[in-house]
Amino acid sequence: MDGVPMITQCPILPHNTFRYEFAASPAGTHFWHSHAGLQRSDGLHGMLVVRQSPGIDPHFHLYDHDFSDHTMMVTDWLSELSFDRFVAHHHQNGTNKPQSILVNGKGRLQRFVDPAVNVSVYTPVEIFMVTRGFRYRFRMASNGIMNCPIQVSVDNHTLVVIASDGQPVEPLKLDSLVIYAGERFDFVLNANQAIDNYLIRLRGLLDCDERFSKAWQVAVLRYRGAPADITLDDSLSYFDMDRAGKQLNPLNSGTVGDKLSVTSLVSVLEDDEALRREPDFKYYLPYDFTKIDNKHFHDPQHYPVHAVQRNRQMFTPQINNISFLFPSAPLLSQPEATPSYLLCNHTNLRFDCSREYCECVYTLHIPLGSVVELVIIDKGFAFEANHPIHIHGMSFRVVSMERVGKNVTLEQVMQLEAQEKIKRNLKRAVVKDTVTVPDGGYTIIRFVASNPGYWILHCHIEFHIEVGMGLILAIGERKDMKPIPPHFPKCGNWPENVDSSSSSSSTKTGVNWALLVACSVLLPRPIFDTYGRLRLLSSLK
Repeated sequence: MDGVPMITQCPILPHNTFRYEFAASPAGTHFWHSHAGLQRSDGLHGMLVVRQSPGIDPHFHLYDHDFSDHTMMVTDWLSELSFDRFVAHHHQNGTNKPQSILVNGKGRLQRFVDPAVNVSVYTPVEIFMVTRGFRYRFRMASNGIMNCPIQVSVDNHTLVVIASDGQPVEPLKLDSLVIYAGERFDFVLNANQAIDNYLIRLRGLLDCDERFSKAWQVAVLRYRGAPADITLDDSLSYFDMDRAGKQLNPLNSGTVGDKLSVTSLVSVLEDDEALRREPDFKYYLPYDFTKIDNKHFHDPQHYPVHAVQRNRQMFTPQINNISFLFPSAPLLSQPEATPSYLLCNHTNLRFDCSREYCECVYTLHIPLGSVVELVIIDKGFAFEANHPIHIHGMSFRVVSMERVGKNVTLEQVMQLEAQEKIKRNLKRAVVKDTVTVPDGGYTIIRFVASNPGYWILHCHIEFHIEVGMGLILAIGERKDMKPIPPHFPKCGNWPENVDSSSSSSSTKTGVNWALLVACSVLLPRPIFDTYGRLRLLSSLK
């Protein structure tokens, strides 16, 4: 099941319904959300937990309780509609930095004063109840919006991670972990401390760190019998949220000392073909913020990116110097509606996309059953940033992750490969569907292309996928995919086909539609110029 508009289905329109029926598998902690525009940022998301019977849960013996009120949805908070923030940021008259962090929609930020008693008043924080002497399974997901990884710890307690992205791992005891947009972690907390209230501390990184908004939050772990009228210290600040010790999933790092990348996690699942076989296909996917005349923000004739002042330059996050263009109709249900010339990848472009802006339905075609390796590279030249990469329709093995330096090139990574300096873990490598890539480094993943369909790979930062940081993995052929259900909703351009010879009226309409449709093509056929203009117009008869 998947619901990405213009990839697997049409958007669900206002006053319409669309029912999903699916087998509740695999078990684990999952995350549903809208993929239309910026709706996820404004609250259209939630947890989806599929539990197992005790007999088949590999970690059932490690905890006593798995309660629904021990789910944690963490997110950075923009304090206004995301569309307003998006427009302000891209017109350089506003910030994209989050103000705060929320836990299950709750958190304190602004201080209010009750004039009757002259005391500080804050909005409520989330409270998680436990009973001393029991072990609890917590399920946490990140609805991260901006570039704000979140460090999480619990005072006086350790976290025993037992699953990530719905897939079980061997237990790993930690002092804190960092969660990126789209990720999920399950951990066991042993309520073995004195009866009291303990702070759950959340510390924002990158866009949320001390250079920018200093976004932080707290929740409360409350033992039954502890005081219910806890007063949080007014002096709490961003700088109180850090915790030393062993940390999983550190920012922009491989495994160094007590900082453990997710490659340190050991999967409970047996090795599959992705680990046992050499890859049939290997793709390098380098990305960065590109300083280029993206026609959506910089007109190359009137205000090219290199001619405006630095704070007016809009860099474009791209994979292989290509911006992903969503098709006008779903690839899965209406494949004939997307012209083949709109499909491209980094191997068949006719332009130098490092110099000219390229935009298309970026697609990698992969035969069903193939073993695929993706070497994902964050070049890191433009900013100190981080991009959590998510793939729909499958999970993958994370076999390697390292930071090379402050920045890195594709050629440097390929040279490391040639010198056999990149080590891969091919034994019970962790299984995930969302993974960070160190800035100035790489993450290598492997999977078996066993699920036929069209699946989007994208950065899970909301503003980045919205401007095209993604691509399609087209697995298998049409004959391998499920048949289209009867009366399945359709959408797309109108009219899809115009017969210019049917009448004088349609001939006139046909020319106008050809102009409209063809001029919207941003990565054109060979007869087009870079922006689909002059040569196209001269070819119309």
